[in-house]
Amino acid sequence: MPMFKPISENEASGKVKEIFNEIKKARKITEVPNFWKYLANNPETLERTWNTTSQVMKAGALDPVTKELIYVAVSMTNSCEYCTKAHTFAAKKKGATDDMIKEMIDVMGIANQNNKLVEAYQVEVDDIYK
Repeated sequence: MPMFKPISENEASGKVKEIFNEIKKARKITEVPNFWKYLANNPETLERTWNTTSQVMKAGALDPVTKELIYVAVSMTNSCEYCTKAHTFAAKKKGATDDMIKEMIDVMGIANQNNKLVEAYQVEVDDIYK
């Protein structure tokens, strides 16, 4: 059971309402996702998280689909069902295909497996990688 109740769009006012409107406009959606509604319990956290997320996830050296796929991989690794589903949806909305997502899962899985093997065997870093 959640510690706090989400702030509905009807209850939102001031800065929270402004940010909710920004979220809907930027994401081209009609309803604010639950993540943001829960963060709205602390308007400063809501604002900081929205600003940082918007800045990091915009197009840059990495395209938006790649950024979403990285977000999905990290979310899966961290067992965050909400983030996995939300960012898989966002990745598809930005052009990711099912084949891309399946391949990303394969890469994530082998990376996690091999990371654990390296740590278990306490493998020293090769000079060429230093």
